This record gives sequence, structure tokens and C-alpha cells, in this order.
Amino acid sequence: MTAIDVQGLSKRFGDKTVVDNLTLSVETGEIAGFLGPNGSGKTTTIRMMCGLLTPDGGTGRVLDYDIRRDTAAIKREVGYMTQRFSFYEDLTIEENLRFVAGLYRLSNARDAVAATLADLGLTSRRAQLAGALSGGWKQRLALAACIMHRPRLLMLDEPTAGVDPKARREFWDEIHRLAADGLTVLVSTHYMDEAERCHRINYIAYGKLIARGTVPEVVKGAGLTTFVLEGANVIAAARALRGAKGVDQVAPYGATLHVIGRDAAELEESAAAAAKLTGCSLHAAETSLEDVFIQLMGQAQDTAA
Repeated sequence: MTAIDVQGLSKRFGDKTVVDNLTLSVETGEIAGFLGPNGSGKTTTIRMMCGLLTPDGGTGRVLDYDIRRDTAAIKREVGYMTQRFSFYEDLTIEENLRFVAGLYRLSNARDAVAATLADLGLTSRRAQLAGALSGGWKQRLALAACIMHRPRLLMLDEPTAGVDPKARREFWDEIHRLAADGLTVLVSTHYMDEAERCHRINYIAYGKLIARGTVPEVVKGAGLTTFVLEGANVIAAARALRGAKGVDQVAPYGATLHVIGRDAAELEESAAAAAKLTGCSLHAAETSLEDVFIQLMGQAQDTAA
């Protein structure tokens, strides 16, 4: 069963097209990554699918509800976590959750709050003021508010921005636990390690969906080759390789240099010449997801220009 199925989705603000003929599907129980540079239209797309914005074009269904006619039903069945912490900082964790329970008109609000606190490990902190929480615990409170009404779909808009690595890993462990129980998740992120924890990823740039699939599928579909130079003179090698034949990207990583391109033969020739010139060693390597996204971003900019 498909939890999200939208076709030709478009949204304009004045003379600017923010989402441009976008088609997207997410299967039930799937954790789907939604990636792209800032200003690419991710948040606008999520808000249209949540029933918070009306599309200017396109059709679609979310949880089998029409995104134009059934917005109230979609809001009842979806948990939406925004980029910004949007709770009352002078209320406690428990008081914030009671407020949210009232918004959803939950008949068993007290039990729902207690169960949610226990489910996300917040019971011992229930009397703590929201404003005094660290980024990781604020994130956990926001997630608790999103799932308290037992939604079938979670839409998370850059939920881990500004959160330390340990808290991010714990958050993602929680997301996988929820998905294992049947919850569908669409999550936007800028972190490549988070993208790799998704079942499938969708890459959007300038309002257009330009790549989708599993991580291996997207990496393979990019058609890139990567070589690594290593040695004391990688900075000199980088200077020699910029603009060289077959070289699309040059990226230093400590004492190594990643060189990426679409034409494998030309890339290897240029990389070998730079390695010989600078005394660096050279070996082939797997192309990373980050390399693919940098490439996709550059191609999208060229197309837009």
C-alpha cells in the first residue's frame, strides 16, 4: 500500500515557482529520505502533503485522502515535526503534552500523555521546563508531541538540525523502532549518514525531483568514478587537478584527496598525472553519497542557469 502518492505537484509564490511538477511516492512502513539544498522546495512540499498549503497544480493522496479535499482528515492522521522548536518554553514537558492532547481532543488525554512520556523515556523529566532542555531532549519532546495521537504517517522537516551526534543516533534508533511497528516516515535532512539510514531517498533541487531510489541505486545511477590521492602534497595535487580533463569534483579529506568525475578514462588519466607530478599515491575508491549529491546539485544549478 502507498502512504504518499502525489503527481505533478506545483506551488508558486508570486512569480517564483518553488515546487515544479513534482511526483513522489512513499510506501507504507517505509522510511523515506527527502534531500536537497536549502531553498529547494522540501518544506513547501511537505506542507502541501500535510494539508497546510494548497497546491497550485497537481493531484495526490496521502493515506488515501485527497490532498485538496481531505485536509482535515490528513491532519488528524499525520504527525508533522517542523524545523523550529515550537513549544511553550515556560511550561513543563508534561504540560506541553497535555496542551497538545487538548488540541487533538484526545478523550483519554491523561493516559495518552503518560503513555507517551514512558514510550520516549521522558517520564523522569516530565516536570522539567521545556526551555531548560538541551537540543536532544527538545527534539524528543517534539517527537513525543507528533506521535501522541497515534498517527499513521510522520513528516519530519530537518528534525536533527543542531543536535549532537549521540542524540541524532538515538533519535534515528527511535524512528526505526516506530517504523518497525508500521509507522511510515518521510524525513528531510542534510546529513548523509541519516540519508543512508533511510529505506529510499528522494533528491529535490529547484523544486524538481531529480533522483530517487535506495542509496546504492542513486549512487550507481549517478555514473561517477572516484579516485583517491594520498601523500604530503595533496594540496598541490588539488591545484593541478582543478579544471583538468574529466575532473568534476576535487575534495580534500585530511591527508587524502578525492577526485570525482563522470568520464572514468579521462579522470584516471588526469589523476595519474597529478599523482606522478606531486609524488602522491593513487587508488580507486567507492563514490560516496555526498559526492553524488554535490554532483546533482551542480547539475541542477547548470540546468537552472
